[in-house]
Amino acid sequence: MKSESPSGERFTSPPDFMELATAFQRSRTLLTAFELGIFTCLGDESCTSAEVAADLDTDARATDRLMNALCALGLLRKENGLFSNTPGAARFLVNEKPDYMGNLMHSVNLWDTWSTLTDAVRHGASVINQDVSEREEPWLDAFIAAMHWRGVKQAEQIAGLLDLNNVKRMLDVGGGSGAYAMALVRAGKDLNAVIFDLPKAIALTNTYVERAGLSDRIQTVAGNYKWDMLGSGFDLVFLSAIIHSNSPEENRALLQKCIAALNPRGQVVILDFIMDEGRTSPPPATFFALNMLVGTEAGDTYTEPEIRAWMQSAGLRDIVRKDTPFGTGMMIGRK
Repeated sequence: MKSESPSGERFTSPPDFMELATAFQRSRTLLTAFELGIFTCLGDESCTSAEVAADLDTDARATDRLMNALCALGLLRKENGLFSNTPGAARFLVNEKPDYMGNLMHSVNLWDTWSTLTDAVRHGASVINQDVSEREEPWLDAFIAAMHWRGVKQAEQIAGLLDLNNVKRMLDVGGGSGAYAMALVRAGKDLNAVIFDLPKAIALTNTYVERAGLSDRIQTVAGNYKWDMLGSGFDLVFLSAIIHSNSPEENRALLQKCIAALNPRGQVVILDFIMDEGRTSPPPATFFALNMLVGTEAGDTYTEPEIRAWMQSAGLRDIVRKDTPFGTGMMIGRK
């Protein structure tokens, strides 16, 4: 265990700093193996690295060295020249297993984005110059899968924190796979939902909704919340992982549209990271602010006073904060 200074400093010696500086090697080894499909290729079998290379059409020597490193990470075992998945890898990293972490493909994509961090800090915004709506289908598939993997693990508890009395019709803005809309319609006896998202995303949304057997209670609408109106007649507008993609000005404009879409006494629910006023906590949110820096033109993570001010200026009242078990928070206000 590392010793800590009275101030809580974790890095107190050169080896500590070297461990942090080289952490990318372990991450890249896992991501490359996942991207190539090594864990899925092995499945529940034992194979030589040459057999895996032949199946994946990769170089035999390079594949062997990669698989040796995976053994060092505890992700593979090697006995008598045969490699196999460890129990954890077999459970979480093999495609079509129930607990498969398909969301890791989005992490593969983020590797390239985060490699531009130095230039983004110099420039003050993303240097990629590509909006989410312009991303190719493989990127979008991985992104929606990652959001769904996280959402389904959280959505039921999030729904339990909300007052769904008198909520008959809800709007999920940028709803992606529909994980939260699905949880809310299941929690609300007579509740129906509309998921509003970009045209490319909605094509994927429909697949997730149909797979869940909820097409009779969830409708999808394609559009761009930056340019299009959101409709009307809703009792609740849900914004999960939306405001961090926008500038403060864009969030103010979006909340005005949310108000226009609401019935009297309807709710706006914002689910996102909520920074402390010093912006150093919670720690995942500090890194997510960098994720927005490298990936968006003006996105960021925001503090409670900032979010509350936007909500109040849009005309929302009775604003409350509810923290979730997942390191995020909800800001809820009524029209």
